[in-house]
Amino acid sequence: MILTDKKILESLETRQIVIEPFRRDCLGTNSYDVHLGRHLAVYTDRILDAKKHNQVKHFEIPEEGFVLQPGTLYLGVTEEYTETHNSVPFLEGKSSVGRLGIDIHATAGKGDVGFSNTWTLEISCVQPVRVYAGMPIGQLIYFLIDGDVETYYNKKQNAKYNQRTEKPVESMMWKNF
Repeated sequence: MILTDKKILESLETRQIVIEPFRRDCLGTNSYDVHLGRHLAVYTDRILDAKKHNQVKHFEIPEEGFVLQPGTLYLGVTEEYTETHNSVPFLEGKSSVGRLGIDIHATAGKGDVGFSNTWTLEISCVQPVRVYAGMPIGQLIYFLIDGDVETYYNKKQNAKYNQRTEKPVESMMWKNF
């Protein structure tokens, strides 16, 4: 079951959902719009290795924007820090962003109950496109869970993305080996 705007507001009041900063005008009928943070990152090596810690170079999006190039994976981050304790958040791209040829995630569109952080975006594009810090980039949709949770994501000993950050986080796949 997808939470409606009223249920999202109720969950915000009880802190079952946390969105910081929260802007009422970003609340849709059954979603919440999130915005591109000011930091992007790119991998320093052209060939990535799933068994190694692949390094990234972080940079800030200048005021005049930044032109994304096809064939490059950019890691972005949401301005919004979120927590979810009663639902599963799904991050989807906004249709206006998709119509510019921008994908905001390759595979990781679902969060876990207990996820508490900004969202790292896996950004790619089909043609050069200028993006700006603060622009609407995606929307969070919340699915209510059924049943008790044994281990929330933010309480897992082996969770790889628990450290709060304002910058995009590179793949930690290498920790699985």
